[in-house]
Amino acid sequence: MTIVGTRMVREDKTARQLFEEVMANPARKKFGFGEKLAIVNIDLQNAYTRIDEFKTAYETDPRQIEYVNTLSRLARAKNMPVVWTHVAYADDASDAGVWGTRTNTEDSLQNIKHGSRRAALDDRCEVLPGDAVYTKRMPSPFFETPLQSLLVWHKVDTVVLTGGSTSGCIRAAAVDSLSRGYRTIVPIECCADKHESYHYANLTDLQLKYADVEPVQAVIDWLEAR
Repeated sequence: MTIVGTRMVREDKTARQLFEEVMANPARKKFGFGEKLAIVNIDLQNAYTRIDEFKTAYETDPRQIEYVNTLSRLARAKNMPVVWTHVAYADDASDAGVWGTRTNTEDSLQNIKHGSRRAALDDRCEVLPGDAVYTKRMPSPFFETPLQSLLVWHKVDTVVLTGGSTSGCIRAAAVDSLSRGYRTIVPIECCADKHESYHYANLTDLQLKYADVEPVQAVIDWLEAR
């Protein structure tokens, strides 16, 4: 029998090794930047960034928030929108839906309550007047938020995603962004996850299918050249 497709490959390479191979030998051309981008900073809130306070927090690159602030500052200077999202739920968690039913501890997702320390954006984030700040309840920042309307209003054609987690909300955002017709960029140093396997496996998948996974310097260079 002639096989023209691919049976599932099994090998002992780590997710990071596979990611590095894909990045070194891209199989497809980039989507590239368009004419105007938006920076969408996803869930850089204490519950997920303050590793000194919360068990649910995680860190990949210790300079993540510094890089996010740099991108946001450059985008504002070029009159391009900056968006911050965070998750927060009602006292009875009724707005968490079935997503909030798997566990029920003080650290559970649905127990990030409005007005709590866990729900607040990390104070290291430079959130300025004029930035859009949205509360989201599901993985994608496009789901039941005004994000799509904002991007249409600003005539954005490119979405840059930062935040966390790579395997969760970043991935969901990238799929939704591409599905809505946006060129989608994921700066490597600007996203984070709890384990390098999840992080690099999802960066690989994003690069192969849904986004351009780029060093943060590539986004900085593009913005500075505008």
